[in-house]
Amino acid sequence: MNKEYLQNSARKLKQAEPSAAVEYYNLSDRLSAEVSRLMLLRSDISDLIGNENLEMMKDNHANHARFISAQLQNFNPEVLVNTLLWVFRAYRSRGFKENYWAAQLNCWVTVLKKELTEKSFEEILPLYNWMIVNTPHLSSLTDPKNGN
Repeated sequence: MNKEYLQNSARKLKQAEPSAAVEYYNLSDRLSAEVSRLMLLRSDISDLIGNENLEMMKDNHANHARFISAQLQNFNPEVLVNTLLWVFRAYRSRGFKENYWAAQLNCWVTVLKKELTEKSFEEILPLYNWMIVNTPHLSSLTDPKNGN
């Protein structure tokens, strides 16, 4: 598994309908706030993000919403993969664990299903499913133990 493989698999995703991108953008602040709220309720949150990283986690959720909104409006597989690899490296260096990404992305799916129209949710879900499925690969490619 390498970056090119991830980019090639991301190229198979289809651009979301403009109406779904607009809906996500319009709700992005509410979506990220709800993801943060739900993540803070987890009893294992400190295990997932390390000590004293709550504000960084909230910032990540807000940045995630802005980034995904941009991707939904103008999908670019190379930017998607390169940004995710950077995010994994940056946050792992601050104490975030691999399991955080799975927990966070699953939380996003839960919130999106609740907040978006069914049509928009169905348009956006493939991108989130791609990120969920590829979390182990992104993690492996950025694992400091592997010299990354």
